[in-house]
Amino acid sequence: MQNKRPIGVFDSGVGGTSIWKEIVAKLPYEDSIYLADIKNAPYGERSKEEIIALSVKNTEYLIDQGCKIIVVACNTATTNAIDVLRANYDIPFIGIEPAIKPAALASKTKAIGILATKGTLSSALFARTSSLYTSELNVVEVIGKGLVELIEAGKLHTEKLFNLLKSYIEPMLAQNIDYLVLGCSHYPYLIPVLKKILPEHIQIIDSGQAVAKQTERVLGANQLLSQVDQFGKHKLYSNASIEILEALTKELQVEKEVKYLAF
Repeated sequence: MQNKRPIGVFDSGVGGTSIWKEIVAKLPYEDSIYLADIKNAPYGERSKEEIIALSVKNTEYLIDQGCKIIVVACNTATTNAIDVLRANYDIPFIGIEPAIKPAALASKTKAIGILATKGTLSSALFARTSSLYTSELNVVEVIGKGLVELIEAGKLHTEKLFNLLKSYIEPMLAQNIDYLVLGCSHYPYLIPVLKKILPEHIQIIDSGQAVAKQTERVLGANQLLSQVDQFGKHKLYSNASIEILEALTKELQVEKEVKYLAF
């Protein structure tokens, strides 16, 4: 049945599993295939041309596997490559970008922080979105250099990560932010650590739930929602070690397999 074709999801590593989990929770009867391109992570340090080439490679693999929609679960790939993907492939794409709009509209102090990769903050799409909503705000942008690598290495709860993250957050606190926007799909995994650093009044915003809702909406609009009343099956692939991918998804009680795949 066509509607039982899987949802394709790709990221530069394991971070996009934060998005994948929201999609699985929102759409429990959908199958999925997740690609963790750990070998080439982080995309945020690569050139626009490299990011587009990697995104095309991931997209073509997922299309070959019969995916009916592709979620680009990587801020850097979305902001640099999604226009190219949409122009070249006849399949719906869902992208993610920093959730600037809700933070900008809700901020009382008129100051928001954005923690993202270099590739996202320097992209044309980010600049376009930011200019729409932040003209009257003080926006404190910080590149989270090194954070993705530590998460990918399984060093989430280490003193090194805590100190590095604290060094990125302190300039934002000095500017009196009241919202922190997470601009990388890896960064929701930092939330427990961030809560130890941030004052209680500062709200953290990531885009996972919004992406899951948008995925459901686009599938529905294209008559692609699964009509089978049966819980989904999920394949998660890494082209490097699978240990972190397994660790970050083990608590999800769904039918899944986590495997190494050369792609």
